[in-house]
Amino acid sequence: MRCPFCGHEDSQVKDSRPTEDNSAIRRRRQCEGCGARFTTFERIQLRELTVVKSEGRRQPFDREKLERSVAVACSKRPIDAVQIEKLVSGIQRQLETLGESEIESAKIGEFVMAGLKGLDTVAYIRFASVYKEFGEAKDFEDFAGAVSEAVKK
Repeated sequence: MRCPFCGHEDSQVKDSRPTEDNSAIRRRRQCEGCGARFTTFERIQLRELTVVKSEGRRQPFDREKLERSVAVACSKRPIDAVQIEKLVSGIQRQLETLGESEIESAKIGEFVMAGLKGLDTVAYIRFASVYKEFGEAKDFEDFAGAVSEAVKK
């Protein structure tokens, strides 16, 4: 593993343990060049996924990008990093088990919306505002009203 600080090619694993949700292995490493310590995560990847954007452009699936999107929607909410990690891991597993190597970005958005809906309504509405491209305050009002009505039932 290349050191993120000095670029040295070799590092030594000092500690290895599963993450809290057992979806990855967390490894503490020490660079043999500069001695710096850093953490890596090892995850199972069932298949290479390609995301097909709405305009037809294709790009490799990026778990970190998905994690950032969910984290932005959940910012300043009573949701901890472990919950976000579990949600993202669950979405990634769902995508990998679909049996398709190309996934439309809209499908990923649907999975995120479903996950956030059960986690936090404010985060759900925040994500929806970007995913559904709200253009004005009325769009927020209508969507939030529909969510509020669904919660009451």
